[in-house]
Amino acid sequence: MAESSKVIHVRNVGHEISENDLLQLFQPFGVITKLVMLRAKNQALLQMQDVSSAITALQFFTTVQPTIRGRNVYIQFSSHQELTTAEQNIHGREDEPNRILLVTVHHMLYPITVDVLHQVFSPYGFVEKIVTFQKSAGFQALIQYQAQQCAASARTSLQGRNIYDGCCQLDIQFSNLEELQVNYNNDRSRDYTNPNLPSEQKGRLPHPGYGDAGVAYPQMANTSAIAAAFGGGLPPGITGTNDRCTILVSNLNTDSVDEDKLFNLFSLYGNIVRIKLLRNKPDHALVQMGDGFQAELAVHFLKGAMLFGKRLEVNYSKHPNITPGTDSHDYVNSNLNRFNPGYGRRDGGGGGYGGGRGGGGYGGGGRRDGGGYGGGDGGYGGNSGGGGGGW
Repeated sequence: MAESSKVIHVRNVGHEISENDLLQLFQPFGVITKLVMLRAKNQALLQMQDVSSAITALQFFTTVQPTIRGRNVYIQFSSHQELTTAEQNIHGREDEPNRILLVTVHHMLYPITVDVLHQVFSPYGFVEKIVTFQKSAGFQALIQYQAQQCAASARTSLQGRNIYDGCCQLDIQFSNLEELQVNYNNDRSRDYTNPNLPSEQKGRLPHPGYGDAGVAYPQMANTSAIAAAFGGGLPPGITGTNDRCTILVSNLNTDSVDEDKLFNLFSLYGNIVRIKLLRNKPDHALVQMGDGFQAELAVHFLKGAMLFGKRLEVNYSKHPNITPGTDSHDYVNSNLNRFNPGYGRRDGGGGGYGGGRGGGGYGGGGRRDGGGYGGGDGGYGGNSGGGGGGW
């Protein structure tokens, strides 16, 4: 065991855990003088006023498993005897107050646009600029307020909250940037102080300095209806180059899921050809989409989504297609596939991507069983609809 220290090292600090959650866990043991969140490592460093307070906390948690928001966290003495200014500068620059916020959206079941983010963050002060991009951590945005106190208020109020019910969770840090550069006003970037900026050339990512690329997206033959919902380009993080049509879905709730419910969920992202529940692995299923682009959308947006209390594992299958047979359900000629050219507005909205979800939740405009999974329309829906407000 490390030498006793007034600095406590906390591990397995998930993105849903806030500073206040950690403070509430350790405040019964004494005064907390410093706290540094190491978001990139899912860790935190917490300094008590004296060593005896830290010892008391660790002794207590040797017999009681510390849990925050249903997640077990693990604590030990830090190798640091004290969090110095230099140490905080190394690990804690992300927590230095700034008027620019770095926002990561986890479990992004629905597309998030600049308009959605503006609606969420503008109640806390004047938002000057927003830039969105895709990084290895997932979908991210930089949001610049007019004043630092507005950014601090938004961070305190929104950290760990969901934009939509059960998904699109916000992980908010202070950025170390001084000013955002916005060249285009569109669905991926916006300068609210300069409404006369041109819209970007369609099909290109803005600001290569913030995101991963600034190159044109390759377009595929049957993507026009989908791309139109995103302003003519592709969603952040989607390449449009995938050619695998069949998806392997696992960790299903076997008591609640059948082929039709999977159809309701996956048909938001493209036309469904066939669905097969694997009898030898009851919590697994294969879903064949109309093309590789639609499959890429489904994998991107549904990976990690919650369905009937289970977190979905969604990956590409090694099988190029599902063989027709009695153990698979065929949807290739179904008029409920919403991206067919003749699809009309049936019970409240054909477009599954940007044009309002009808009826409620995942079911949208082509529900077979009339149910759907989420709540009614609501939340900060903007152009992307949504399944119930998460606030």
